[in-house]
Amino acid sequence: MNHTLGKSIKLFLVDGSSHGVLTLEVMNWTGHILMGPRTKITEIIQRPEMKKTGIYFLTGPDPDGLERLAVYVGESDNVGHRLMQHNKDEGKDFWERACIITSKDQNLTKAHIRYLEARFISIIQTTGAANLFNNTSPKNDGLPEADISDMEYFISQVRLVLPVLGLDFLRDKPKITNTLPTVLPFPSKDFSRSTELRQPVQDTIDGPNFEIISSKYNLRALAKEVDGDFIVLAGSETKSAWERTTGHSYRKLFETLIVEGKIRIDDVKTRGVFQEDVAFASPSAAAACVFARAANGRKEWLVRGTRKNYHEWQNDQLRLAESELSLNDLVS
Repeated sequence: MNHTLGKSIKLFLVDGSSHGVLTLEVMNWTGHILMGPRTKITEIIQRPEMKKTGIYFLTGPDPDGLERLAVYVGESDNVGHRLMQHNKDEGKDFWERACIITSKDQNLTKAHIRYLEARFISIIQTTGAANLFNNTSPKNDGLPEADISDMEYFISQVRLVLPVLGLDFLRDKPKITNTLPTVLPFPSKDFSRSTELRQPVQDTIDGPNFEIISSKYNLRALAKEVDGDFIVLAGSETKSAWERTTGHSYRKLFETLIVEGKIRIDDVKTRGVFQEDVAFASPSAAAACVFARAANGRKEWLVRGTRKNYHEWQNDQLRLAESELSLNDLVS
């Protein structure tokens, strides 16, 4: 039995629409979150909490076309006034939604929100889960030790609840535990690897490890599904260039991973190697960045050491869950 304590979250749809303005509160937390689309900016700035001191995120699709958000982090003593300024700023025209975080007890000071702004910017830079539109990285010093402790708790609550609103850019990178370096089966004469493939020692209760082994392309890749992310492990191999000349939604993602150094191409441009664990939104996105072409990841990824693909494995899990439900119904 899972003994982890749950959290009670109160969501309020201000205008009765799931696509409109909403507020979020957590029991025993002083924070208050308001989120809404840019099209509702007139209604948003008239809210009483918009006159408070607070921190905010402006979010929208990444102009680079990747499967991630573009985000701007800001702070103000009057978040409503600052939002009006951003609405007129053509340099930040990417944003489509605003998420404003204030305090119900009005105890957030200017020093607090400057600390929060600096920490949130640092977190996004570390996770790499969003295209950060801030040009500067403010310092987070100047707070007393007790205040820092309070703000770190505040940050932990924000990081906990934002994914409920579809904002995942503050999540920690999923961690792959219980790993060992292992030698790849296809050594390259021309490529001295700086990263060895990290292969999980054994399958865990959270699910198996998945692999792609291609003798045709002389490639091997390993992956693990953790907390909804499909993670390709460091040391996994890829093709060196996108296969087709035509555009594809994953081509930009593949090329960005190369530019960011997460995939390194060998000197003779025959293949690449993942330099770190990289989380993808789906098995197909991961497979596309291994084969450098469109790929059905649900069929390409196999349960390690078997011929069972991801799709078949997932169906097995569903059948197992159905059997357990039927058994529980009989017992009750």
